[in-house]
Amino acid sequence: MLGTLALIMIAAIENAVIVGGLSALGAALYSIGIPKDSVIQYETALKTDSFLVMAHGSAAEIARAKTILGTVSPSRVDVHTQTAEPAVAAVG
Repeated sequence: MLGTLALIMIAAIENAVIVGGLSALGAALYSIGIPKDSVIQYETALKTDSFLVMAHGSAAEIARAKTILGTVSPSRVDVHTQTAEPAVAAVG
């Protein structure tokens, strides 16, 4: 996922896709369909030394990822379905 996210971030920077005051990371997340309010919360978590784990795939893969991520007691687990493929994000 890091490679994919890095490519998206580079594209966002190269195309000057800075959306409403978001950082390059925020713009990249927003460009893949993560809602802006979630992007802002993820950026805030990262700035406070939390981490963000994301996965994308079929509905079955997302359900499995959500179950696995839930075993490590993240502070939150979000499923975003408005993207082309469902995505799950965990903040810890």
